[in-house]
Amino acid sequence: MTTPRRDLLAYTLPELVDLLAMYTQPAFRAKQIYRQLYVNLVDDIQQMTDLPLALRSELAQHHAIGSLTYVRTVSADNQMTHKALFQLPTGEQIESVLMLYPDRATVCVSTQAGCAMGCTFCATGRLGLLRNLESHHIVEQVVWARRTLRSLQPSTAHTAPTQADASGDDWWGNDGGHPDALPQHLGNVVFMGMGEPFANYDRWWKAVECLHDPNGINIGARGLTVSTVGLVPGIKKLADAPYPINLAISLHAPNDALRSSMMPVNDRWNVDELLATTRAYITKTNRRVSFEYVLLQGQNDTPELAAELADKLQGMLCHVNLIPWNPVPGMPLGRSERQRVVAFQRVLQDAHVACTVRVERGMSIAAACGQLAGSVITGP
Repeated sequence: MTTPRRDLLAYTLPELVDLLAMYTQPAFRAKQIYRQLYVNLVDDIQQMTDLPLALRSELAQHHAIGSLTYVRTVSADNQMTHKALFQLPTGEQIESVLMLYPDRATVCVSTQAGCAMGCTFCATGRLGLLRNLESHHIVEQVVWARRTLRSLQPSTAHTAPTQADASGDDWWGNDGGHPDALPQHLGNVVFMGMGEPFANYDRWWKAVECLHDPNGINIGARGLTVSTVGLVPGIKKLADAPYPINLAISLHAPNDALRSSMMPVNDRWNVDELLATTRAYITKTNRRVSFEYVLLQGQNDTPELAAELADKLQGMLCHVNLIPWNPVPGMPLGRSERQRVVAFQRVLQDAHVACTVRVERGMSIAAACGQLAGSVITGP
């Protein structure tokens, strides 16, 4: 049986140094490979022309670049949102979303296939946990996003929307811009795709270290954001992490009865414990935390609940990100009407709690918050 080739994206820079030593090559070759992978974005070892031909040939016998199988991409928002479907070597599927704005580019990546958290409003949660992603699976999604952004510069920047494109799907107002105005660099990675990052903490953090490495992708800590349903041990661990990355917490309700009915995780770490841990995190890091709050019509979007939420968050260095629920087929839930969203936001703002409404992207291709399901992707 043929031994599978190992993914070069799975190596840290020191591990590449050790690998090159096995080939009796000097350590500087490792940095050359690292730059080819993450700066030049090559997808074939033979493209690494600064390496000796014999070394390239030997590496290619035992290694490959990437281990995800690309399936397809669909686009929306005047081709400023792109969702890709990938298949893992073990057969499971994951999705990633690249969002382009005139002044920035952001990729939303998955950390697990499926999710064990079981939030009632989330498509991913319906799958259950299929498997944890390895760190290089997470990194490869970012590499895909960088390659995609590069491919759009500039030849395809004026391409008309394809049949798979569904522009103007955001009722709140689409700030997607126009494909004539494309960002030059991918500066933001949000770990908000499929899965709970803190349930795969060590592999996720190894991916963070790779993405932050100045020898490679070199994304600043302020350009990295992790979202959690509220795993208290993960929040505590992040407070001691060496990089000041951004933290977003899915809250969605201000009291235990309501939150537990929406998010089973609340039975392990309730609202008061979660907020106490968050306050301790802020005290230790002096970093503002974002609270994500999905608004469901008639369930968690009343002014009374907004007032309760404002009371819970008083004095905290935080920001509330309101997210009108994005429809998921088969879920008997409703998206909050605009006037209810505005009323909820006004209560928080009047209580001096910073609050904005997220401008949704990619809802028509099931690429918006809570819609990623991996095995299902819309479009022709």
